Amino acid sequence: MIETDDEGLIRLQKLLAQSGVASRRKCEELMLDGQVVVDGEVVTRLGTKVDPRTAVIRVAGKRLPPVSEKVYLVLHKPRGVVSTMSDPQGRRTLADLVADRPERLFHVGRLDTDTSGLIILTNDGDFAQRLAHPSYEVDKTYVAEVEGEPTKATVQRLLDGVTLEDGPVTVSSARLRNATKDKSIIELVIHEGRNRIVRRLLAEVGHPVLRLSRTRIGPVALGTLAPGKMRELTLDELGELLDASQL
Repeated sequence: MIETDDEGLIRLQKLLAQSGVASRRKCEELMLDGQVVVDGEVVTRLGTKVDPRTAVIRVAGKRLPPVSEKVYLVLHKPRGVVSTMSDPQGRRTLADLVADRPERLFHVGRLDTDTSGLIILTNDGDFAQRLAHPSYEVDKTYVAEVEGEPTKATVQRLLDGVTLEDGPVTVSSARLRNATKDKSIIELVIHEGRNRIVRRLLAEVGHPVLRLSRTRIGPVALGTLAPGKMRELTLDELGELLDASQL
């Protein structure tokens, strides 16, 4: 808990230290070295006070998220779980996985029921809406097991752009991770979230998806997080996503 004065302010170096940037002395050195920027201005005067809830702070170029009671979670959605908080058909939903959380959570975008992987949950509605909007172009990485063995020409076709019935799809990166005659593993990076976009894209180039997982959103990687488990975003991850969504 960040302690502020009666006006809701706190000394900048104290805020940096309490946020885990570094020791108080090291934070003072960073300020004196011109490495700390608040609301677009370099702050070198020790003892400068800021509002930790509203100040846009950068340390050595990295955004330090504001102090907030909002929560930002990474969840590994298992296959078979519906990407909603309720389901009239009685299927297992995201709400079942976060039943022990007291907050009213929103999911950022969604994953198909038969797709596993990374999904972000938050009670910050503005953040959820911004991050899910395609205009902010946050890259999403998917790993797909597909039928057959894609050729180099197929991978190049993906990179050149494929037009589906609802418009063209831009693929930022595509690479084969493993390939055999019967089935292969391909990794794609796209920033769109259209319905079943990866499945439709790979089917269009002749390689229907057998299994699909989203492994990354922007700076946030699924890593070793087990299916059904969640963790909080790190300060670095949240700072990058706040910048990407221009908040």
